[in-house]
Amino acid sequence: MLAIARSELIQILRNRLVLVTMLLVPLAGSAFYMYLHDRAPDLLDLGAVASVLMFLVVVMALYTTAVTTLASRRQNLFLKRLRSTAVDDVRILTGLLLPVTAVTVVQVSVVLTVLSVVADAPAQPLLLVSAVLSTVVMMLGLALATAGVTNSPEHAQVTTLPVMIGVLAVSGWVGFTGTEELTLVKRLLPGGSAAELVVNAWNGGVAVSESLFLLALTLAWVVVAVTLATRVFRWEPRR
Repeated sequence: MLAIARSELIQILRNRLVLVTMLLVPLAGSAFYMYLHDRAPDLLDLGAVASVLMFLVVVMALYTTAVTTLASRRQNLFLKRLRSTAVDDVRILTGLLLPVTAVTVVQVSVVLTVLSVVADAPAQPLLLVSAVLSTVVMMLGLALATAGVTNSPEHAQVTTLPVMIGVLAVSGWVGFTGTEELTLVKRLLPGGSAAELVVNAWNGGVAVSESLFLLALTLAWVVVAVTLATRVFRWEPRR
């Protein structure tokens, strides 16, 4: 598994397009939102900014890159060759996705740390960590499901759009408008409960029971995504 992860990390570092998608785009977006908050702190709630920044990095750096990576490795038959070895399926996928996941977690940590330094620190750091990790797992599950219907790295530019735009739109909607209206709808949509978790973790003043409920809703999407992935994920190119 570690050998696969090391090989995958080398491939990521050699691919300029992937590096731009993973690093420059999320960081540029993060800098933009921090700039907006600095210019108009009364208009942008800090928890909402943290939520949007977290989702921007996780969706752009983790989700899209993971789908592209799996589609590429399937197309060049690398997945098929790995399956002929003694390594089981879970370790193969873990090895392939570990580098991009680690890079994403580091990016999110840096972005949120900078935000806490230039603005105010989160009120509930442990809840924030739980929100970030649950979001990462959710997006990994959605990436596996999307990769199942993605024929090539080029095709990934199309297949990732619905989830990418949808999750970013929902997280922004929840972050900037709250959940006072259409509460259940916002929480049930993918990314809605996780976005609310981040906002609550940063701003504070939320009961533990409500936080656990939001965490459970986020993990429910993990179950849905993984279940879908087991049905549609393919190890060989479609003939």
